[in-house]
Amino acid sequence: MSTGKIKFWNRTKAFGFIIDGATKEEIFVHLSGLKDRGYEPQQDDEVEFEITDGKKGPNAVKVELV
Repeated sequence: MSTGKIKFWNRTKAFGFIIDGATKEEIFVHLSGLKDRGYEPQQDDEVEFEITDGKKGPNAVKVELV
């Protein structure tokens, strides 16, 4: 599991970006990648996640609040 912070979350379009704490890389996250669908990501939330390969680059999955 990786850790990082929510950089941005678009509530209307249900996607955002996480800054990986180790690599400082921006990683795309979609609503479908959240472990708890009741969780509404907020900027600067500390999260844990796994990284998978998406069509346009890395995607965060199994995202949960730390």
